[in-house]
Order: sequence, then structure tokens, then C-alpha cells
Amino acid sequence: MLTRLTTASALVPRSLARGPAPVSQTQLWTIRNAASHVPSATSPITSTSQRGGIQQRCASSVAQTTASSLASSCTAASPFQETGKSNVPSSDKKKTLVLLGTGWGTTTILKNVDTLRYNVVVVSPRNYFLFTPLLPSCTVGTTESRSIMEPIRHIVGRRGKAMRFYEAECQDIDVAKKELKIEYNSNLVEGTDTNTTASIKYDYLVVGVGGTYNTFGTPGVEKYACFLKEMGDASKIRRRLKDTIEKASFDHISAEERSRLLNIVVVGGGPTGVEFAGELHDLISEDLSRWVPELSKQIKITLIEALPNVLPSFDKKLVTYTEAIFKKNGIGLRTSTKVNEVNEKTLVVSNADGTKSEIPYGTIVWAAGISARKFAHTLRSKVPDIQTSTRGLIIDDYLRVKGTKDIWALGDCTVSKNAPLAQVASQQGKWLSKMLNQIAKDEKSNSAVCDVFAQLDQKVKPFVYSSNGSLAYIGGEKAIAELPFFNKQITAGGPLASLFWKSYCLWELSSVRSSLSVATDWAKRALFGRTMSVD
Repeated sequence: MLTRLTTASALVPRSLARGPAPVSQTQLWTIRNAASHVPSATSPITSTSQRGGIQQRCASSVAQTTASSLASSCTAASPFQETGKSNVPSSDKKKTLVLLGTGWGTTTILKNVDTLRYNVVVVSPRNYFLFTPLLPSCTVGTTESRSIMEPIRHIVGRRGKAMRFYEAECQDIDVAKKELKIEYNSNLVEGTDTNTTASIKYDYLVVGVGGTYNTFGTPGVEKYACFLKEMGDASKIRRRLKDTIEKASFDHISAEERSRLLNIVVVGGGPTGVEFAGELHDLISEDLSRWVPELSKQIKITLIEALPNVLPSFDKKLVTYTEAIFKKNGIGLRTSTKVNEVNEKTLVVSNADGTKSEIPYGTIVWAAGISARKFAHTLRSKVPDIQTSTRGLIIDDYLRVKGTKDIWALGDCTVSKNAPLAQVASQQGKWLSKMLNQIAKDEKSNSAVCDVFAQLDQKVKPFVYSSNGSLAYIGGEKAIAELPFFNKQITAGGPLASLFWKSYCLWELSSVRSSLSVATDWAKRALFGRTMSVD
């Protein structure tokens, strides 16, 4: 996964898992004051669920008990209450800013937006920020998953009471009413699937839902391939590798079947695919060679890329260096090769000379691009005449979603002249947080919102992306680097670049806890080797 240098850097509440908790002082205060509390007519969030209410907590059934526990915890965290009760930070003097997603862009806004001027609500089905540059290393046990996951509630908690986080997914939007429909999916009671929907009103909305994998319509990919986009994907790959190697170790397996099982195919020669192949080589050469020496000699890594060379965004010298390292490490490169179909045990490819062939595999990892998520298409459908791209949301130079009012978008869910990179999203988040803070300041002195935006367009420069360099790990304690130096570009490859890559990761991780955890993971790997044990 491409590492871009940058100048800026949910689970269900525990009480739900344990059943109803004793009534806290905060809950008692809420109960005592319920009669005197009059909900605002413009309450930003209401629920369509019929499960809420503190009065339900003494119900006899398990489902009723679970619902009661959820309702009693609403005061601190959950929006899913009875209609009319607000759980957004309460201040009629401040406007409500809703952030969709917990990726690079929205997390940067979360850390920089002025909470004295906004009620901030974060909505995401993922309750953590994921440090994606180290995701490939999680697939082979170089780093542990929790080391690169920063809980969003930690960030929200540090910003104070003017912020709320809801672990839910946005399903629909009414751009005219400025209202979002969100859904919380839960399995609080085994064997049940409880969905709770709620609506949130916003004054300003930032869409940063990211992207998902792109199969390009290739048959069989969704059914048979592993992806590498989320933490769950890394865990699935780790489990698949372990199971495949264990199965290949049985004596009754034929030589042909063992050869198939031990052929690991990576589709996509971009940074994600290249880094995964490099991490996989390290696992084989450093650990599997000790655990299963005979099998490790038979494991093959094949990387398939449709373009003439891997890493097309990097300098040609670094591409040549990477290909040479891969050849030395025994990683097979098949460039100018397109995957036509993925079957249960083989994939069909079109070769550079126009011929077709079948490649047997035991594990296939698909790292060949991204596409827009469902909500991006939902928002597009509200203004179909303007939002004509199927790749994502079309934005202007101020990150505003074209055809809408008071909606911005950033990161992988957008279509712009900038590449879908973590560095881009992070810079967009920092720029947009300054923009939103300026809007709040100007609105305080000018009640005409249209005038405020007209003035901002004149005095605020549009977003301009500034590349601060590129890094990618290629295995064998080697990396490649492109670093800006005044008006020149410095390129480097080898152990020194790998050291710089590691230093960058430790510096850019979102907290001291994460940095110490990753450093500890690296130290354990150096001293004791990796572990491939999985649940």
C-alpha cells in the first residue's frame, strides 16, 4: 500500500455485552430531569426505533433487557432513542457538523475543527481509524491488528462534550431537508439481527466514506478472491495462508495439488500489491523456512499487473530496482497480463502476446483498484444531472459536492484531479477544517450565509495538493523512496529507504500508544519471529 508522506497527521458499549448495568449518577440525573426537559423542535437527531425508553429496562425477556440496556446508555453515546429526544451535543447557538467516515480526511477534521463553534457528530460503521500503510504487514503477522487501529472514541473523548460518535452506517440523505438516515446493525442477542434506524439533521455535512475494492466486473472475483482494504481483509488473508500451508503439509496430498495450494497470486502491481508481495516474501524466508523448511521451498508468489510495469506512479529507476529485487527474491512478475476470470482453483488470464492461459492457485489476493461505496452512489442519485461519474462524487476546488448545498467530500469517495491517496485525504481534511472554522467565524459577524460563502470564495484559496514524497516497502528490509528536495526529486532504494519508511510510520501513527505498539511488534518479530496463529 502506497505510503505518502504528509505534513499533518465501535464496538458496542461494554455495558451492552454484560447486560443491564447499574444506574449511574448521570442516568439518575437524566431520569429526575426527564419531566422538566422539553426537546427542541429542531432537534438534530431522532429515532424511528420503537425499542427505546428507560422504562423498559425491567422487562423480562432477553431482547427487552438488551433494548433497555441500549436505551439507558443513550445519554452517553447512542442516538437511538424515542422520537424527539436529542443526543447531539446540545447548543442551539452552534451549528451541527456531521462527518461521515473515520478515514484519513475525516479524522484530520475531527482533530482540528473548532468545537467551540460546532456541534460535531461522527457517523461510521467502523469505530476506529486504520493506519493503512501498515495493513499489508498485518496479513503476515509483522504487526498486530490493534497496533494500527486508533479508537475514534479516544479522539472524540479528548475533544470534549461537543462531539458525539455513532457506530452506524448512513443509508440515505434528504438534501432539501438536510437530513440523514442512519442504521445501526447489531447482534446483541445471539441468533437475532436487530436493525435500528435514526435520522440526523445537519447544517454542514462532510462525506469521507472512502472507497471499496474494484473487481472491474471480472467473474468469480467476489466469490473466490481475498481483498486488502480493511482490517477484516487482512485477518481473512492471514487465516487463508495458515489454512493453505497446513493443508499442503499432509502426506496424502498429490504433488500437483500441493503445487497449486502453495502458489499465491497477487493481482495488482500498485503499491498495495507490491507491499503485500514483499511482506509475504519476508514471512517465507524468515519464518516458514524454519517452521516448514521443505514446504517453504515450494511456495511461489506470482504478481499479475495489467500495465507494462508495476508501480506506475514511481520513478522509472525505482520501478527497475523493485523488479530486480523481486526477481532476486523469487517473486514472479507477469506484467501486461489481464485477469479474465477467477475460478475455484484457477484463474484465466490474457497474456501480453494475446494468448490465454490458466494459472492454478491456492490463495488469490485482489489489490487492483478502488470503487465508490454505496452512499456515494446514493448521494449522486439526488443530483444525477450534475453527478455524472460512476467513480465517485464530483467536487470543485473547494471540495464542495457539485449540485448540492453545504456538503463537502474528500478522500477516496471523490472524483478530482488528485489521486486517491492517504496524503491527499489528510491534506484535504486539514484544509477543510480551517475552511469550516473560518465559515463559523464569518457567520458570527454576518447572518447572511450566502454572503459568507461569496466572501470566502474571494479570500480563501482553493485546495491545492502538495506532494511530500512517496514510500513503499518491497521486502527483505528494503524500500523505495521519492522525496522532494527544493525543486528536485530525490530517489532512493534499499535498507536506508526502509529505515526512513519505518521512521515515517512511527511518526505518522495517530497516537503514542500506537507508535509504541508497532515498535514493540517489530522488536518481537526481530527477536522471536512472527506468529501466524489465528482464532
